[in-house]
Amino acid sequence: MVRRARGDRFMSSETARVEAFSDGVFAIAITLLVLEFKVPARGSGVLSFQLLRQWPYYLSFVSSFAFIGIMWINHHRMFTHIRKSNNVLLHLNLLLLLGVTFVPFPTSVIAVHLGGPDQRAAAILFNATYVLIAILFNLLWRYASSSRAGLLSKDVDTAAVARITRQYSFGPVLYMICLGLVWVNVLASLVMNLLLACYFALSPSPNHGER
Repeated sequence: MVRRARGDRFMSSETARVEAFSDGVFAIAITLLVLEFKVPARGSGVLSFQLLRQWPYYLSFVSSFAFIGIMWINHHRMFTHIRKSNNVLLHLNLLLLLGVTFVPFPTSVIAVHLGGPDQRAAAILFNATYVLIAILFNLLWRYASSSRAGLLSKDVDTAAVARITRQYSFGPVLYMICLGLVWVNVLASLVMNLLLACYFALSPSPNHGER
């Protein structure tokens, strides 16, 4: 029993640094969002009006915070089942974090250009970013949960793993639909993107047949 307890602690510690580093990246990415706000200079006009003019940046801040927060929730959800790490996992996790740190930029672009002549190009950048992140989430999770990698805990809830896999598998396809909608209606593509964010914020629910 003592040997098993030590083994469990060792397995948990293998992912501790991965989770700590990832949490730090998520936290910094969210914290840096506030740097988008510009303090109006004295004498530049009525302060209240100057503050209201920055509404695209407020929208960008709230959107980026929500999207990054939801990605952190899903990252945390994955690592409640992952108990070991290897080089492939580390590299895939870094690629995912690369996508996370990039999120504020396309969100700011769409917030500034929404309603303007370049809104379609901005929406393409925005939606393409989430297509890529959805693919990276799938790559990371499918590798980590594969029996060949053997990174999940021995007593893992296989039903929960299957539910996460099922939920994530829809991601790339659904975000590709969002991207395609850009050529039909930019606003519709953004609304669908927000709905997908809400969907992935929810914990995967079991099928009626699961016990």
